[in-house]
Amino acid sequence: MGATIARMYPPFFDPERDMPDLSGKVILVTGGNVGIGYETVKYLLMKNAKVYLAARSPDKAVAAIKRLEEETKKSAIFLELDLADLKSVRKAAEEFLEKEGKLDVLFNNAGVMNAPSKMLTVQDYDLQFGTNVLGHFFFTELLLPALKKSYEETQIPARVINVSSVGHRYAPGKGINFASLKKSAERDKYVKWSSWRLYGQSKIGNIYTSNYWAKTHSDVLVSCSLNPGGIKTDLYRHSGKWFEVLIDWTAFPTYLGAYTQLCTVGSKFNQAD
Repeated sequence: MGATIARMYPPFFDPERDMPDLSGKVILVTGGNVGIGYETVKYLLMKNAKVYLAARSPDKAVAAIKRLEEETKKSAIFLELDLADLKSVRKAAEEFLEKEGKLDVLFNNAGVMNAPSKMLTVQDYDLQFGTNVLGHFFFTELLLPALKKSYEETQIPARVINVSSVGHRYAPGKGINFASLKKSAERDKYVKWSSWRLYGQSKIGNIYTSNYWAKTHSDVLVSCSLNPGGIKTDLYRHSGKWFEVLIDWTAFPTYLGAYTQLCTVGSKFNQAD
């Protein structure tokens, strides 16, 4: 009987209850001014972490930080970051490294979904792949010294968390059509009917890069990708009004999307084993 009840009401993660005190931890969240990123920053602040909120728009970031202060009585630190511009990515990483010697957790949370195929990054890559994959990959590579320093100081693996999606299923059978990532006849043909393929490629790209870091840096960090679930966020802004209405009816509240990635700094985070 007890086993039956346990299956009906399985245990669930509650960050307020289950996350340890994060005093002394330095954590960076990209896209921390809205949606799942905002909720992630909020819970991290509540657990006393030092949190960098990385975002493209200074105005939106400052407004988010003000709301967070009202909700948590704690302050996040703004880091200007435009993932669609690799020069901005380098500048943001350099600014962070000037301020901090270590980085305990990096949440590669920011993203773009179903953007029109005509939208490109500053370096002329597909906006979705450029933002979701290339920008985050370059940012993480530049921050590796700080992630490694975290392990050197604590003997606890740092974390690199990449927010993927069930949308990786929209990618082609071979994973990524590289010819579609820049302006070309192949790209025009590839996205003739829908730009969802481009989104799918970016999400499977998040999985690939996560696996890459897990293989190449397993001695100093834990790298993983995750699907936060069907969540109400502004990620659907390029998908049309009807899709937004559908999501509003069927998706889960935004804060639940943060729970998945917050599990990665759960109860064992402060243990060297």
